[in-house]
Amino acid sequence: MSTSDQDQDQAVEEPIAAPAVTPEDTAEAEDGRLTPRQARHLRIVLSSVGMAAMAVVLGLRIASRSSVLVVGVYGLALILCGIVIELSRNGRTRLGSWLLGVGLVAAIGSDWLLIP
Repeated sequence: MSTSDQDQDQAVEEPIAAPAVTPEDTAEAEDGRLTPRQARHLRIVLSSVGMAAMAVVLGLRIASRSSVLVVGVYGLALILCGIVIELSRNGRTRLGSWLLGVGLVAAIGSDWLLIP
């Protein structure tokens, strides 16, 4: 066995360290606030639920009234939900929250105002 094989065997046998818990994480958890990881997961779940809801509404609206405007409005809402998921994965949860809220309100408002 060569030295590189021995190094690889030793690297495999070492235990993997658990992620360190910072004092800020425990303080936020005790205050009732979400940790950054929990906030990211929450935004991802909310965006996924929003995406599923927009897909259902898009299907219902196309079934009742086929229009390019319907596809455009709800297509943009679906794209927005995907962007928010990516922002949340990259740690930009506040920006993602604002985009999700404003974007979904704009999609519903434009559906109500623009689409006959």
